[in-house]
Amino acid sequence: MEPRAFSAFSFWLALILAGLLGIHITGSFVRSQKNHTLIFTKENAIRNCSCSVDIRDCDYCLANLMCNCKTVLPSTIEKTTYKSHLTIWFTDTSVLEMLLNFTKVWDLKLSFCGTTPLPTEYLAIWGLRKLRVNKVKGRFPEQSVIIHSSNNNENEDLLAVHNKDRQMLAYISFLDTSLFNGYSLLKSYSVDNVSSITEHFPSLLYSDVFSTSDNKSYVVTFIY
Repeated sequence: MEPRAFSAFSFWLALILAGLLGIHITGSFVRSQKNHTLIFTKENAIRNCSCSVDIRDCDYCLANLMCNCKTVLPSTIEKTTYKSHLTIWFTDTSVLEMLLNFTKVWDLKLSFCGTTPLPTEYLAIWGLRKLRVNKVKGRFPEQSVIIHSSNNNENEDLLAVHNKDRQMLAYISFLDTSLFNGYSLLKSYSVDNVSSITEHFPSLLYSDVFSTSDNKSYVVTFIY
């Protein structure tokens, strides 16, 4: 190949490689900018936001500025599934109960932005894999706990993670809201192969709402 032809070939090859590299970098950037959901209450209103960047806990002004937010009426809130990261800023347990009780959430962060101690209440959350908590406006270090992990894709059913011995395996976590009062280590423990929550935990709140079907096995996790 003549030198001039070789130089032209090298030039076009460099352009092609640069283009492929640019596509790769752009794709990586887009993936890194994947939106997550932020929900918070302010002045008796609930704001549901889609954020492409992390927002400092309880910084309402910054959230309204940097995220795409809309006001949601409590009467219009419906149970949904959060397959991506969900962050909730809250000041009382009523909002948490409204947003989380028997809701399907995989990756959850809860930040307490209030000052009044919270009562001991239990919230039931389906399919929770990872929980992060930030107490008392960030005065204490953020803590996290892994409930369970899964290698399945994001389109799986949260209530039927996989079949085990022909039984439907369902994950349910009970969160004690009093864990946000002061500093204490975030703890959890799980009980596997629970065929009937009503029989295993008769005094547990909500136990009467669970199905007693023979083809379902629960993994019950307590977070406190």
